[in-house]
Amino acid sequence: MSVEKNRREAQRWFETAEGDLETADVLLTNHRYAHACFHSQQCGEKAFKALWYLLDADPWGHSIKRLLQGLESVDLRMFTGLKDLEKSAIILDRFYITTRYPNGLPDLTPEEAYLEEDAKSCIEHAKKIISSVSSILLAPEFNR
Repeated sequence: MSVEKNRREAQRWFETAEGDLETADVLLTNHRYAHACFHSQQCGEKAFKALWYLLDADPWGHSIKRLLQGLESVDLRMFTGLKDLEKSAIILDRFYITTRYPNGLPDLTPEEAYLEEDAKSCIEHAKKIISSVSSILLAPEFNR
């Protein structure tokens, strides 16, 4: 892809990540904590995929931690600035499956298993990721 097409594709993924974060906030307000956690995870995943597309690389999988670690092999400059997000990535990865399926946890539905504090924590981790990815997308070295 051309640099311009890469930037457009990255922007599409980033805007979708921002939408997931907004959705997580709405779900938190409406006491849908498991779903707020899931959309926070989706926010982190899509934000990192935006960086992969920016670099004309193909992201694979749903693990935010793996997407983050993979950036090291694609562009070390970018990875170095994101290393401190590994904890957020690990935490959000825990909410990918169990927040959506009634058999993800023994004898509990997702709505029974997740609390307001879980949703708030997930949203905060997603906000950290969004903020860092946004600064990279706006950085001069990635806007040529």
